[in-house]
Amino acid sequence: MKLGVLGTGTVGRTIATALVAKGYDVKLGSRTADHAGAREWVERSGDHASQGTFADAAAHGAITFNCTKGEHSLDALRPCRDALHGKVLIDVTNALDGSKGFPPSLFVCNTDSLAEQIQRELPDTRVVKALNTLTASLMVDASRVPDTDVFVAGNDAEAKASVAGLLHKAFGWQREHVIDMGDITASRGLEMYLPLWLRLYGAVGTGIFNIRVVKG
Repeated sequence: MKLGVLGTGTVGRTIATALVAKGYDVKLGSRTADHAGAREWVERSGDHASQGTFADAAAHGAITFNCTKGEHSLDALRPCRDALHGKVLIDVTNALDGSKGFPPSLFVCNTDSLAEQIQRELPDTRVVKALNTLTASLMVDASRVPDTDVFVAGNDAEAKASVAGLLHKAFGWQREHVIDMGDITASRGLEMYLPLWLRLYGAVGTGIFNIRVVKG
């Protein structure tokens, strides 16, 4: 299966590396086709790894991960509109604004979310919000925090099922721990969790933690 990953930061490289290790054919996308960091990743990752522009990676992938920095996501995705037509885009981003220092604020919240903005920008793409509530190393290895939950949100039930299947096969998330939160507006709550996540990180001293939904 061919997959695209947009973004060469920690999240993008972590996801791309984990996917290649599972045998997926992955193209890592950046603003330029010859991005040095992407080239280094390809050289390290073997025959199933390649690089290109954001649009190249989107065209390559049957499913694409959006791991770009939230404040730049819309600009990064606009050139991918045609390549993502009808495809599933897993949006891993968060709407964090660190321009005024710590703690960062959210540049969109309450009545809108970054994922909703992406869905409006790409109306023919099946956007699924997922993995944004985790640190990168946990996104790709559910066994590090066993029996905890991950969330998906989006307007297309089939797309969410495809994402749940990929999370299970590639990253070990058991299907019963993939909670469908509903349509894309549920991304508001998923993105607004980040300020709490950052405070929890400070309180427990590590990013290796996650949520478990316990029903009484």
